[in-house]
Order: sequence, then C-alpha cells, then structure tokens
Amino acid sequence: MSDKSNDNVVVEWVSHPFLDFPKSSVILVLFFIFMGYGLWQLTVINCDQPFYYFFGMLILFGGTISYFIPTHYAFRENEIVVHYWIFKLVRPYSNFGCYYTDKKGVMLSTFTMPRRLDPFRGLNVRFSKTQKEKKVLFELLERKIGNKQ
Repeated sequence: MSDKSNDNVVVEWVSHPFLDFPKSSVILVLFFIFMGYGLWQLTVINCDQPFYYFFGMLILFGGTISYFIPTHYAFRENEIVVHYWIFKLVRPYSNFGCYYTDKKGVMLSTFTMPRRLDPFRGLNVRFSKTQKEKKVLFELLERKIGNKQ
C-alpha cells in the first residue's frame, strides 16, 4: 500500500458533521451539558468522587469524538485512506465484501452480506453535506467491490 499524497485519487472530500448539521449539533451539546450537570451532581456533590465524573465525561465524549472532528476521505485507485484528526486508516478494497447505504453515508462491510458486526469490522463512510462525491463514489465502489446490498 502506497502512502503518496495524491497518487491516483479518484474522489476525495471532508466530512465535518458538527458544522454540517447545526441543529443536531446544538441538541448534542445541550445533551452533553445536561449529562455533565447530572454526572457532576451524582459523582462530585453526592458521592465526593470527582474521578468518576471525569471518567464518565471522557467515555461520553470519546464515544462521539468522530462527530466533532473533520474526517478526510480519499478513495484511490487501489485503496481507501481515511484520515481522522491524528489517526490515518489505509485499507485496500479487497478487505470489503459488500457495501450498503444509509441517508448520511455508506457502510463498507467486511462480509458478503450486511451483519451486525459491520460497525466494528467495517468502515462507515460519511458523505459531505453537499454529497457531490456520491455518484463518483458509487461508480468506484461498484467497480472495486461490486456487491451492493
């Protein structure tokens, strides 16, 4: 697998859900404030255990971190490169057996049929807000994976 910057890039884009979906972002931030206040009351005020407050907030925020940071997708001719804030994931198309869509993206599954393990083993690709890359991406996935569910 090569790591050249723009070698044979077929389609690339950036997805940033926090900025792309402001209504959902406001609801999520309000939820975090509500949960933070409730967790503070429970752990620090009632039980005098501040460690559990910080641990709980870390788990809560850690589970949704991909919503807050931009994700760069580059679909090259031979591989898929997903670059998160400090992590870079490079996977060949041969790792995936099928793909299927939802309203905000496409799931690349390691199985030949959709399974419940897909969020853990597969690759969830979010579209940008404009979804300009959608047509080119589906043409590429049809050529490389071919098993649309």
